[in-house]
Amino acid sequence: MIDQTSQFFAILTNVGAAKQANADALGVPWKLTEMGLGDANGTDPTPSAAQTSLINEWRRRPLNQLLIDPINPAVIIAEQVIPADEGGFWIREIGLYDADGDLVAVANCPPSFKPIMSQGSGRTQVVRMNFIVSSTGNITLKIDPSVVLATREYVERRILEELYKLDSKQSVRAATTANIALSGLQTIDGVSLLAGDRVLVKNQATSKDNGIYVVGVAAWQRAPDADSSAEVTSAMILSVEQGATLADTRWQLVTDGAIVLGSTSLSFQNITQGFAPLNSPALVNPTANTPALFDSTSKIATTEFVKKNSGNHAAIGGLSANTTLTSANTFGMSYMLNSATPFTVKLPLANTSPNGGVVTFTNVLTAPVTLALQGADYMTGIEGVGAGGSVILRQRDTITLSCAGSNVWYAENGSVRDIQSTSVRSLMGNYSGIKILATATALTAADTGGLCIGSSGLAGQDITLPQLSTTVSGQTIVISAGAGAFSLKPFAGDPGISVGLSVLSSLPIDVFESIVLVSNPTGWRVVSGTVLNKYSGAFSASLVASGYQKLPSGLIIQWGAAGTTNGFGTWTYPIAFPNSVFRVFASNDATASGTSMYACGVHPTSASPNVSATIASQLATGGDAIFLFAIGC
Repeated sequence: MIDQTSQFFAILTNVGAAKQANADALGVPWKLTEMGLGDANGTDPTPSAAQTSLINEWRRRPLNQLLIDPINPAVIIAEQVIPADEGGFWIREIGLYDADGDLVAVANCPPSFKPIMSQGSGRTQVVRMNFIVSSTGNITLKIDPSVVLATREYVERRILEELYKLDSKQSVRAATTANIALSGLQTIDGVSLLAGDRVLVKNQATSKDNGIYVVGVAAWQRAPDADSSAEVTSAMILSVEQGATLADTRWQLVTDGAIVLGSTSLSFQNITQGFAPLNSPALVNPTANTPALFDSTSKIATTEFVKKNSGNHAAIGGLSANTTLTSANTFGMSYMLNSATPFTVKLPLANTSPNGGVVTFTNVLTAPVTLALQGADYMTGIEGVGAGGSVILRQRDTITLSCAGSNVWYAENGSVRDIQSTSVRSLMGNYSGIKILATATALTAADTGGLCIGSSGLAGQDITLPQLSTTVSGQTIVISAGAGAFSLKPFAGDPGISVGLSVLSSLPIDVFESIVLVSNPTGWRVVSGTVLNKYSGAFSASLVASGYQKLPSGLIIQWGAAGTTNGFGTWTYPIAFPNSVFRVFASNDATASGTSMYACGVHPTSASPNVSATIASQLATGGDAIFLFAIGC
């Protein structure tokens, strides 16, 4: 009698246990095919491993489902569906048969009557047997496809199994941005997660742990649609719903080849990275075919096309001997002319150029290079280059030429063209500006290149030159003095002003004098102007009682004084005449003689006329000086 102490269970029969052992040992498949039901002749049966048949079997049909328990992999689940039009018997015993027809598993169950429709009541009944095996590896989990009945659970599970294998997965609430612990409630990418939320884990230090997970209070589990190798395949795609940085992104599994979940490294890629909206798209690193050089159609301009058409050269070339260029190797190029021997480069006919074709030439060595035009081609932008003419590029000269498809070459840029421009010519010899010096002034580097004009207000004042450290060697200061004489001084702490052989801490500038100074590392140097005349060798002088004055023509004037008593004496010139002495003059002072006068004379000394003169005097006693004057060269 069945009561609360009754036990219900399923076991392998001895035959079943032997067949499983044989399948495991030989590695051969073992097919379980049918389930039998019996009423045990109204008794309460106890399964026995020695059974080879049921006590009273009233139904045997193919299995509707055979699978491994998803919770316990050592348990086999066999299932059969009894339709509503079969029955009229009790179910107390269940048997499982293999393809050979042998009873391999037997079970008892609580008595259950299966009615049929003719009794006024009917139902579709599912009978399920769970039994433990030592290994499921060689058991063929396959049912007869001709069996048309299936439980709702089976259908739903099979549908889910197939859905889970699809590459497009259910969206996740958030995606990781860094390695995380796969447990507990967390905040990821600004999203506070709840138990049951789906998360894309893609940044684990151990990348085999990446995948889709379900959040739990304790350890996280892989999501049911991504917890087996069959469900996680290359190109799997899913969307992220929320996140401070990853909201509304889509991710693809880019791990190629066969994947063993838990062993294979999984790598995900953001396939929305770079996607742009149709309205005002902001594209990231798009590529396109590059149009031909000089293409002016509505095609997309790639960076390569823009580079070649906006001032950047297609390439750099070198020429060092006579060359005739063609349209193909000219336009878009920059040529370095590199030779110590003169040579000629013939340009292609201008009408072979696309509209806007450009070429640049730079002479980087010492020999002049001739750029020759062909046919009726001529050049604008450079004076005098008519049909068949030429342009010469000397060392470091440059020129940029362009064409518009006719027979004209346009000199757009370069030193050869610039030197002929009206602007450059107008700047030659002109000052950058005028500055009036009305009182003591400290000049700055901004005053270089201009003209400083003095005035009467400068009389007795000082003008200070710019500090050397603020200038570049070669900068100039030009001063034209006015009606007031002044002094020119270096900046405090700078070296003195170099003028002639002198270095002065203060240089006097007289009225209406001019001076040009140039900066250099050793100080300001006077290089021109009337002030320099006083310090140049051509105008050198010694303005003392016995002195001299040199003039640019070579003429030298010397003066001095001597004394002698009634006889002859010698006067040595302050400096020797380099070439010859023209005349020597003498006169007496008469200061001590009162109204008395005496005769005196002088002539160049015969032995050394360019060095000294001989004096003759009738003065009886000393007292009055003899003044002397000599002219020579």
